[in-house]
Amino acid sequence: MSAAAPVGIVLVSHSADVAASVAALALGLAGGGGTAPIHPAGGLPDGGLGTSAELICSAAKAVDGGAGVAILVDLGSAVLTVKALLAEGDELPEGARLVDAPFVEGAVAALVTASAGGDLDAVAAAASEAYAYRKE
Repeated sequence: MSAAAPVGIVLVSHSADVAASVAALALGLAGGGGTAPIHPAGGLPDGGLGTSAELICSAAKAVDGGAGVAILVDLGSAVLTVKALLAEGDELPEGARLVDAPFVEGAVAALVTASAGGDLDAVAAAASEAYAYRKE
């Protein structure tokens, strides 16, 4: 289940602070040792709220090691922005995938799985399965 390079993870939020905080939380919870690359892509380049295709593409390229890139998003227009980038076909690295998962729990599950050597399918599945985490 290991690859030469781990799957990279991009966290797209309307807020730079939220994306960075979720990345830091995932890194902290993933434990010691080496972790897969994770990069926040939050807000607009000027620091405002929103989503930026430029920041998303830059983050995806930063974490791409050839094993694929799992992209997790927070809200509606982030989904639309990533879908548009994927449809264009040349903006994101080959193997980039939008993952339908809860933002926080999915980020942690994705990072743990990628860090353990999971391929893109395993990373996407682990993140998506986080929808089943019960909090009662």
